[in-house]
Amino acid sequence: MMEIDHLRDKKHCGDLLSNLSEFIDGTLQEELCEKIQEHMDSCENCRVVVDSLRKTIYLYQVTSPEPAVPEAVRERLYRRLDLEQFLK
Repeated sequence: MMEIDHLRDKKHCGDLLSNLSEFIDGTLQEELCEKIQEHMDSCENCRVVVDSLRKTIYLYQVTSPEPAVPEAVRERLYRRLDLEQFLK
């Protein structure tokens, strides 16, 4: 019985990992989010994975400088998108 539960847990872990990006981004359907949260309530390994990913994303966001877009590229993009009123 223990082995069957272990295999079932691995399937749930795989399901979680296949939806992890959407779950973290908050774009996953509410029903699936609830199922993932229920799984994480009983699976320490998945809680660690999700927590680690969230912390990694946070650290990247607070420590990475804003990417600089060269002025010429920005101008071409704005003109292409018909947003010239936003140019200097």
